[in-house]
Amino acid sequence: MDRAALLVSILVVVVIAVIFALSLRRPQAQEGMPLPQGGRSQEKKLLISPIAGSWYPGETTTLRQLIEEYLAKAELKPLEGDICSLISPHAGYQYSGAVAAYGYKAVSSKKFKRVIVLGLSHSYPFAEFLALPTVTHFVTPLGEIPLDQKAIEILLGHPCFRRLPEPWRREHSVDIQLPFLQVVLGDFLLVPLLARDLTDKTRQQAAAALRSIVDPQTLVVASTDFTHYGNDYDFCPFPVAEAAEKLRELDLGAFAAIEKKNAKDFLDYCEKTGATVCGRLPVAILLEMLPPEAQAHLLKYDTSGRMANDYERSVSYISAAFIGTWRKGESVTAQPPSALAVEDRQRLLALARATIAHYLKTQRTPEPKDLGIEVTPAMSKTGAAFVTLTKAGELRGCIGEIFATQSLYKSVIANAIHAAVDDPRFPAVTADELPALHVEISALTEPQEVPSYRDIVIGKHGIVLRKAGRSAVYLPQVALEQGWDLETTLNHLSRKAGLPSDAWKEGASFLVFEAVVFGEDAK
Repeated sequence: MDRAALLVSILVVVVIAVIFALSLRRPQAQEGMPLPQGGRSQEKKLLISPIAGSWYPGETTTLRQLIEEYLAKAELKPLEGDICSLISPHAGYQYSGAVAAYGYKAVSSKKFKRVIVLGLSHSYPFAEFLALPTVTHFVTPLGEIPLDQKAIEILLGHPCFRRLPEPWRREHSVDIQLPFLQVVLGDFLLVPLLARDLTDKTRQQAAAALRSIVDPQTLVVASTDFTHYGNDYDFCPFPVAEAAEKLRELDLGAFAAIEKKNAKDFLDYCEKTGATVCGRLPVAILLEMLPPEAQAHLLKYDTSGRMANDYERSVSYISAAFIGTWRKGESVTAQPPSALAVEDRQRLLALARATIAHYLKTQRTPEPKDLGIEVTPAMSKTGAAFVTLTKAGELRGCIGEIFATQSLYKSVIANAIHAAVDDPRFPAVTADELPALHVEISALTEPQEVPSYRDIVIGKHGIVLRKAGRSAVYLPQVALEQGWDLETTLNHLSRKAGLPSDAWKEGASFLVFEAVVFGEDAK
């Protein structure tokens, strides 16, 4: 063999060896890369921490040792009772790590299967919903954290939650909590959420939806720093010489509002004082969620100004815990609609019609007392409803909610207005045509997941189809009214979700519910 042929042979052997070695090596997956799991190929989407190596160490051993040192130094007085949630800072570990350790040390002896982390989207703007990621796992130097896909799918059934990949690509407010959680809890399922701009109504709806997925084995973490002081933050309400004392007064005033567990009081305090609490929305959502008996405990307070002995630029940090117990589904478990007496149904129908008339006249959402309608105990129980408006037998508006997040009468009030003026398929109802409208209410049972579309019973079940981050719903009466069989119904439902008509046949999940439907007497 001549020299050239020998070199070619060696090169071929080297290339084969490299290819074989790479095939044995686990790939560092990017978003959307399929990886083997459980003996079969599944699409596994990883979000690798964008802040590892900067906000905290990027090397596994160094990171774990640093967190363990913070935990060892945290001198924590024992707390009596179960911890259901934390408030934790989200600056780089060199600043906030020692403070965060107090909260995480408090839960280090607890067992949690799920952790919900509420964070702020600092740099990516969006409004009127909370953002969920499009991945299946988060990855830090300490390993992978699987997302709780079942809980996330439930949240996505509410309009105030959406998948949005962009905010997560640089955001630190959720990520900064994860290595601490990995060290103190070990394995858990994660529900990561980012907020940016929310109205009071959306914030309350989000909190109600989140209450539907918590249970005693859930930990909720609200991620926030407190006052940002200095020219860099455009917040200098007092001289630098007074900063240490004034910052403490300002921050502990904010915490005093938190102790009241009143989101409005807390947000009003921030607005009135100008306190630059960046994660005020995550904290406010937590306050809306808390069980009634929950009590706040301040575990540690500090500032970067004190640490650096320089208050020209200072950020404040608080670690706090709430003692209380989440009650699984307590606040969102709907009563059986069949429990509604004839009188309750008549009152709800009258409430829907009077609500629409009041809103068209005043542009304000009324209370039942404004309409002279008494709310019965059955109407006050938690429930979900759709309100359907028809005119001369043709649909004129239909909007509702699948998951119970509020009292049944409140659901009817809200969705009566939405059906009249917010259904994108129709122009808004006018006061002149209201007398010609027929009002129908569908009171729903709690949705339940079914293993297959084959378990759906046409005419009995309402259907929620979910696939690839998209979803659509039909009420039980839709298929009957249209004369559709199961396959035809699912074809239409898939298209309603923005999917191909046969998308339901593979990879889709289904929830079913039942409804008690009642309408106004024919005129």
